[in-house]
Amino acid sequence: MEEEIKERLQRLAFALIDQERATILVEPKDQSEGFWFGGGNVICDDDGVFWLCGRYRNHGDSRTGVGAGERGLELAIFSSNSVLGPWEKKRSFTKKELENGTDKVVSIEGTSLVAGPDGVELFLSTEKDRNYPSDVIDYQKIGTGIWDVDVIKSASIMGLDPSSVSVAIRSHELGSLHVKDPVSFQVPRDHEQRAILFCSHPYTWASSNTGLAIRESKEGQFKIKSFNVLARGNSWDVACTRITERLQVPALGFFSDIPPISIYFYDGAECLRSLKQSDFGVTRPRGFSCEEIGGMAAGYDESFPKIDRISSHEPMFVSPHGTGCSRYVSTLITPDGVLATWQQSQENFSQPLVGNFLSNQQIEEILS
Repeated sequence: MEEEIKERLQRLAFALIDQERATILVEPKDQSEGFWFGGGNVICDDDGVFWLCGRYRNHGDSRTGVGAGERGLELAIFSSNSVLGPWEKKRSFTKKELENGTDKVVSIEGTSLVAGPDGVELFLSTEKDRNYPSDVIDYQKIGTGIWDVDVIKSASIMGLDPSSVSVAIRSHELGSLHVKDPVSFQVPRDHEQRAILFCSHPYTWASSNTGLAIRESKEGQFKIKSFNVLARGNSWDVACTRITERLQVPALGFFSDIPPISIYFYDGAECLRSLKQSDFGVTRPRGFSCEEIGGMAAGYDESFPKIDRISSHEPMFVSPHGTGCSRYVSTLITPDGVLATWQQSQENFSQPLVGNFLSNQQIEEILS
């Protein structure tokens, strides 16, 4: 990809994920460390109503026993008549309500809400009380489970019934045993097919990676095509490369005369555990599990799923507050512009969902 294109894409991404202009959309349940809201997306229905989904995470650790730690405790859906809110909670699903068959739900993580002529699909990730394969059972911590991507289908958002939840993606590969944090969209060039980019972790929880699953028709099943769509980087993102969003770049300015391109926002980390800064080295944002920082990649839609990393040597998106965490970017293209949302660390170390909106005029100026 040409450097001129990369530079314009970076300008657009920085303007969208503007840490200083961000406004809080949904607060977590407490203003302190370990409390978050986010990990979802925003859509707009045919009536012009905006719907926002995500999960509440409270401080706690489910390793003390299934259901004992609150951690990811609630999936919530909000609505608003304005792209930046205010937001009113309309639906709420607890861990108990999302149990699938005999599997108890330990925690809830990322979600992806999609709507179309055939109805609504809510993709969600749940950690279920299931045992590791016998040959690695000793690696499983007491009270933990295995992550799947599930789906609830309905004719409408208000009609979503948690009792109808079913597994959409499940892995049996030890190197990618846990699958979670779905990002769903129509496959470029073939809108009959639906893609899900998902985060995967090995049984050891030593890394975070991005995989791809494809469903060829709405009646079909998702099939995993890759566990490594965007390989982990060599520096700030060597331990984690988790894609959280695909944004098709508006065909404005310079981009009106070239083939369609998409930006892929991703979360990265140098280590999955917090590392002490060296007293003699350069202090830098490092990112770690649950406190990741952000980067971007891009790809021509005609070449999907080929994606090229842009933030190779350092992160692009770092909160000026708290731990620096800036993660779970999601976007929505509207007739008037583009909304970006993400979790942003605050001075009190909580992570509310924040947002920023760019008008089409602003975008055209950036891309020209």
